[in-house]
Amino acid sequence: MSLIKSISGIRGTIGGKVNNNLTPLDVVKFASAFGTWLQNNKNKKDLTLVIGRDARISGSIVNSLVTATLQGLGINVIDLGLSTTPTVEIMVPELNADGGIILTASHNPKQWNALKLLNEKGEFINGENGAEVLALADNEDFNFAEVDDLGKYETREDAFDIHIQKILDLPMVDANAIKSKKFKVVLDAVNSTGGIAIPMLLDRLGCETVKLYCEPNGQFPHNPEPLKEHLTDICELVKKENADLGVVVDPDVDRLALIDENGEMFGEEYTLVAVADYLLKHKKGAAVSNLSSSRALRDLANTHGSEYFASAVGEVNVVNLMKEKNAVIGGEGNGGIIYPDLHYGRDSLVGVALFLTHLAKENKTVSELRAGYPPYFMAKKKIELTPEIDVDSLLTKMEKEYLNDEVSTVDGVKIDFPNNWVHLRKSNTEPIIRIYTEAPTQEEADKLGEDMIAKIRSLI
Repeated sequence: MSLIKSISGIRGTIGGKVNNNLTPLDVVKFASAFGTWLQNNKNKKDLTLVIGRDARISGSIVNSLVTATLQGLGINVIDLGLSTTPTVEIMVPELNADGGIILTASHNPKQWNALKLLNEKGEFINGENGAEVLALADNEDFNFAEVDDLGKYETREDAFDIHIQKILDLPMVDANAIKSKKFKVVLDAVNSTGGIAIPMLLDRLGCETVKLYCEPNGQFPHNPEPLKEHLTDICELVKKENADLGVVVDPDVDRLALIDENGEMFGEEYTLVAVADYLLKHKKGAAVSNLSSSRALRDLANTHGSEYFASAVGEVNVVNLMKEKNAVIGGEGNGGIIYPDLHYGRDSLVGVALFLTHLAKENKTVSELRAGYPPYFMAKKKIELTPEIDVDSLLTKMEKEYLNDEVSTVDGVKIDFPNNWVHLRKSNTEPIIRIYTEAPTQEEADKLGEDMIAKIRSLI
């Protein structure tokens, strides 16, 4: 089992030994550290935090531990209960709170849970702040409140309504156009909170929803990461129901995958491409994704006369670059849509609304829409090295091997060739180089990955 402490939060498997797994003591320690960090950095007496959780089996226990700990520090808690990552992100500034905690392990299996930490803007705390929280957790330098100063507790049941209304109020979401199409949508919400929120949105958009795995009981019926090999059930149901499309979200609803009317994957990489296509047709501006995302977004931005920029991998890095470039749209190739007109966070709900608007206005089927985008295929490989090998030095050697090509060292080494690319990144936890490639065919992508492994081995 495992416990992973990072600058963005703490994640681990439930049960086991303290400091090795996500035990009650670890939850209390880390919640104490985040609350203490906020108290140390805010010039106000009464602090308020918003919390929400996905439907994991361990969610209610972790929620109780976090809530009681924060109150014990004298911090007020607004509990959204079953929620989504983007909903909590929206509600932090909506309620003028000082920060937030999302209790979710995203796409990890059911034995995992996590505390993800938000600042007062409802955005993930940055690396520097995260390191400070980790240091406080290590030192356990906490000062809990006396009985008359304990934090207050309240619940809110209107968060989904507020989130959805904000989406419907967006000028680029055309609810009437969507309603006129009367789309039939199959939804796989992997028995988590997307099974509550997405049907509410689709109902407001006049869609018929066929629910698959939408009971928020935390019993994931398949691996919750929305990849092709896990989604055979919804692909079959879309065809059986003669639906217009399928929608798949992960447990905390920040990743969006789509299925076309033939039961074929639209491609997680192309969720962002399709939404960007719609937005950039109507507004010139930059598009941003990370270095491991598809080149299709860059190609698309160029066709619209817009600029494209790539950040280091990680949502915080994408958001920072989006702000710097005043981007119209951004996100990650894992189906994460970040639409800054709503908020700076990956949001499947706004992704669904923008995609359906695009689909309605184009008057095409989902497969026809997909066929209009540049065809690219990705491969993901890794090379395991012995511990004594200096991975950083090896990556530097690879960079020098390709000085005549377009090379980025923002995050590892990315080499852009005319018709394909390769991105080499080292693991933070083991002597491994991860190798991502993309090319016009799957065979080319696979071959490029194997060629890179051979090249790396030749430099050892």
